[in-house]
Amino acid sequence: MTTEAGPAPVDPALAVGPGAGRRWGILGASTAAQTASAVMIHGPVFLIPALVEQEGLSLVRAGLVAAAPTVGVMLALVGWGLLSDRRGERLVLLGGLGLTALLGVTAALVGSLLLLSASLVLAGAAAASTAAASGRVVVGWFAPHRRGLAMGIRQMAQPAGVGLAALTMAVVADRVDVYAALWVPTAASAAAALLVALVVLDPPRPARASRVTDNPYAHDRYLVRVHAVSVLLVLPQFVVWTFALVWLVQSQGWSTAAAGSLVAVAQLGGALGRIAVGQLSDLLGTRLTPLRWVALAAGVLMLGLGAASGLELGLAVPLLVVATVVTVADNGLAFTAVAERAGPFWSGRALGAQNTAQYAAASVVPPLAGLAIASLGYSATFALVALFPLLAVALVPVPQERGLQ
Repeated sequence: MTTEAGPAPVDPALAVGPGAGRRWGILGASTAAQTASAVMIHGPVFLIPALVEQEGLSLVRAGLVAAAPTVGVMLALVGWGLLSDRRGERLVLLGGLGLTALLGVTAALVGSLLLLSASLVLAGAAAASTAAASGRVVVGWFAPHRRGLAMGIRQMAQPAGVGLAALTMAVVADRVDVYAALWVPTAASAAAALLVALVVLDPPRPARASRVTDNPYAHDRYLVRVHAVSVLLVLPQFVVWTFALVWLVQSQGWSTAAAGSLVAVAQLGGALGRIAVGQLSDLLGTRLTPLRWVALAAGVLMLGLGAASGLELGLAVPLLVVATVVTVADNGLAFTAVAERAGPFWSGRALGAQNTAQYAAASVVPPLAGLAIASLGYSATFALVALFPLLAVALVPVPQERGLQ
């Protein structure tokens, strides 16, 4: 059902757009763009061991450096969303990825931790462009009954990018140095920009006469509650992403290469999990019921991981892998729900607000979780983080959902 604040019907517009093959190609290019941005934004967390060992930083200070890109993302997301609403997705993707590559070159060459942190803040701000624009491409080119699957594929980019970073940046930093590792996201961003230039087209929008410009936030608290749920769920996700490799190396005695490989495999599982829950939401005709299930599972798994780690059980490592898969599964569901409710002329800003709230929370995870780990240990920190997804279970606005739009 299309609501007053929801998007206009898309099927007639899709009928005159590119064929199905081109749409899947556009999805592939937007996924590549998001993957490259994820390597730039989240890759620095895998530099933490090298920052501690090579640069002599404490775990808290290394966490601050690793969080620099997320600060940039937080500051720029709404602006990129507004530009996407007004000027289109293709322009935003090309401009953002090009800037990301240029700033990646700067970060790789500065040779100073202070300048590195500043460059990473700016690179994160540039990489934020893909968060709103690539999601709008998916919503614009796919009909409602296919969006869950399509957005799940697009959202697999984030864990795929994290996995790629774990597999490459941690090893390069360990064998060369921190700065050499930054050529990985730089090259990925340049390649993604070229792919976007060759493949991506802006999706159709309703005619000017049929524009729906009502502020979706004025009608109810649905979007605000989805934003709040996403913030609560991003906390365990980033704790696991940030400290899985460090935990495996410091507490379990794994080598950096072996730990990076396991994290990469776990992230691949997370990517596939996003596709699976997206397809499930299409089949059930609801985005938020599976979102509630994911929140509950994330809370239980983080409690289990904390207990197993504290008791030094062999089950701890498998639980870490499963927690990595489950804690990332919510993003595509929430992202699609926000885009569908906001509509074609507000979704850029709404998705920008969604991601801004998430990255605002995520940016404090590395230093604060690092402080908690230093004070309380890994097991207690994992268990405490479980409280956030358990709180999210009650906040998911399932009764306010209107079905697929």
